[in-house]
Amino acid sequence: MVRVFMGSLALSVLIFTGCNDSTDIDSEISTLVQKYELTGDPLAGRDIPSVTDAKVKLGMKLFYSKHLSLGMDAACASCHHPFLGGGDGLSLPIGVEAVDPELVGPGRLHKSTGHYYDGGPTVPRNTPSTFNVALFDRTQFWDARIESINPVKGANGSVGTLLVPDSSDFDRTLWDSNVVANLPAAQANFPVTSGPEMRGFDYGSLQTKDDVRKYLVDRLRGLNGDLNATAISAWLEAFRDGFSAPGADASTLITRENIFNAIGEFERSQVFVDNPWNRYLKGDKNAISDKAKRGAYLFFSSYEDGGANCVQCHKGDFFTDEKLYVMAVPQIGRGKNGDNTTEDYGRENVTLNEEDRYKFRVPSLLNVEVTGPWGHDGAFVTLEGIVRHMLKPETALQFDENSLFQQGILVQCKDTKTNTERALQRLQENRRVGVSPHRSVNFSDEQVDELVAFLKTLTDPCVKDRECLKKWLPDYDSNESKALDLLEAKL
Repeated sequence: MVRVFMGSLALSVLIFTGCNDSTDIDSEISTLVQKYELTGDPLAGRDIPSVTDAKVKLGMKLFYSKHLSLGMDAACASCHHPFLGGGDGLSLPIGVEAVDPELVGPGRLHKSTGHYYDGGPTVPRNTPSTFNVALFDRTQFWDARIESINPVKGANGSVGTLLVPDSSDFDRTLWDSNVVANLPAAQANFPVTSGPEMRGFDYGSLQTKDDVRKYLVDRLRGLNGDLNATAISAWLEAFRDGFSAPGADASTLITRENIFNAIGEFERSQVFVDNPWNRYLKGDKNAISDKAKRGAYLFFSSYEDGGANCVQCHKGDFFTDEKLYVMAVPQIGRGKNGDNTTEDYGRENVTLNEEDRYKFRVPSLLNVEVTGPWGHDGAFVTLEGIVRHMLKPETALQFDENSLFQQGILVQCKDTKTNTERALQRLQENRRVGVSPHRSVNFSDEQVDELVAFLKTLTDPCVKDRECLKKWLPDYDSNESKALDLLEAKL
């Protein structure tokens, strides 16, 4: 620890003595950029759909429609809204049984008459952003329970087979391109089957995930009797437009594969990578501040050189290796495991391997400024907070639950310290046996500020501009919008 701390001091001297000459720090960063083969072009070699594509427009309607929840009180956009960083701005989501289904983000509450009501949020993990999901090649979800068997760089999981949950997260099955087109399309198949997210708790006759999906297909075809004639006709026309098949019938067009592949295409169109950092890498040395440059140096520098070595897991132009690690983020929420406790076992829930307990996937850092709260359970409500935790996870034992702004969440924090201690013990053991590459470092407040400044250079300005983001919102003034019961979120 002393060696790392002294290295940090040495690095500070190196950087601060040369801070009046940006050329010095630019040269140092250039060396690191070459070492890690950064290009500033995370979309290279990828096929990205346009938001104007017909199938994407259909996917948008499905994404915003409450018809895909059995109780018709939630949509994909209830937890994944463009104006909220592709998430919901909450530590933990509330899907079905909201007091006001149209209210998205802070203020969304679970009905006191809802299932398993305790005053707090209903879903145990933080909502991952839909932004830039077209850049994942290996996995989806915090515990990577959807994964590409033989991932191909740039393919977004479209090549080969995917391993996905079957009757449970650990009882998994294989899907190929005949079922789903890519990782985002596979992921879209699952929120509709999750009780607290979109499925709800009625319709007891629907025993399996496929039963739920089939019911939803039949609903949109008009076979279940729970949509009126206007809605049924609107869905058929939407699918005809989406697949450029004006004469096709509902049984041909409205299929499970078409529904979730279209949603996946809409999510894949949400690409936001035109950020200052990428412009800097492409030659505009004034695209980021000197403060952010010092933060970049810390981010990409090794522990031995006094850096934070963030790059060991946040690799490449997408800033993630898509692997899973124990990082001991304070444990809040209902928990997720097979023990009916308040712990979240993470990857262990998928593999049933105790060595995977508390492991969660490394998120991308693109647009991280707007995708909070941060951590697998949204325990940190400031970017600085999660940065400080990642630098020194031991500080999780001083976590202040009162920093959480979400209404009702404190009732789910009674075991936070005990559960967090266990996760921290696992991290320390993983370090001891060489499983974890992470070390703790002592950084000054100024260095933390520099890291945060660098992370903010990964923000595409569009994601903070509602006018720019409106392309990913449906036309609420159309008769079709009303017929399809599209969520017009109150934000």
